[in-house]
Amino acid sequence: MGKFRGNPWFACKTLSFRFFSFSPTFAAIIFKTKSDMKILQGKTALVTGGSRGIGAAIVRRFAEEGANVAFTYLSSAEKANALATELTNSLGVQVQAYGSNAADFAQAETLVSDVIRDFGKVDILVNNAGITRDNLMLRMTEEQWDEVINTNLKSIFNLTKHALKPMLKAKSGSIINMSSIVGVTGNAGQANYAASKAGIFGFTKSIAKEVGSRSIRCNAVAPGFIETEMTEALDEKTKEAYFASIPMKRFGKGEEVANVCVFLGSDMSAYVSGQTISVCGALNC
Repeated sequence: MGKFRGNPWFACKTLSFRFFSFSPTFAAIIFKTKSDMKILQGKTALVTGGSRGIGAAIVRRFAEEGANVAFTYLSSAEKANALATELTNSLGVQVQAYGSNAADFAQAETLVSDVIRDFGKVDILVNNAGITRDNLMLRMTEEQWDEVINTNLKSIFNLTKHALKPMLKAKSGSIINMSSIVGVTGNAGQANYAASKAGIFGFTKSIAKEVGSRSIRCNAVAPGFIETEMTEALDEKTKEAYFASIPMKRFGKGEEVANVCVFLGSDMSAYVSGQTISVCGALNC
């Protein structure tokens, strides 16, 4: 004991070291590892267009972070159900796929009702469903215009309107709308797509102002060039041409977009609303 006399700090450090040396279980509880932390634990998310691409990456990351996830598919039932089964079995969360057309108002209402029945609540809505029907304006048909606007923009109205009811009742929720950098910059041959994605910005800000007083947040994510089945089919010369316009000199990954959605769906972004976060490698700077 003599060595502690007059040196209480040394005594405290030594005793603490001895305590943790002989208490590994308690120490493990105090020093929790990153892998143990599930920032979406206990939350239920609904993701439209979740069977492939960015949508599938969001479903996977949400499940990895402890969320129960309902997601939609339009035609790829086998792929969607396989993803749901894989995540449920490997991660121990509830993941379920629903065949539903987000552009259809009645189907959107039925979808939300089914999710509430199966999961009990909706904490996070990710409006991710989207398509392209590219053409120059002089060649673009009315059908191509309507199809893109309905799938990319009207679907967000449909799902948000119906999902807001349980969120308002709970006085809590996070709505995440998937836009695109093209909504900011425009792109030749994509007037319909650019218009649909630009419209999401105004919609997001308006909803954030409407329901902010009920602790419901609404934000948008604007991806740039992201690795998908389409980009994988590009030849190296074409890829290099795209890379030249991107300051980070590469395509983004679906997981990188999904990570932003995890942040926006979690309580870490509790005071973030009405914003658009670009995931584009500085393309829009």
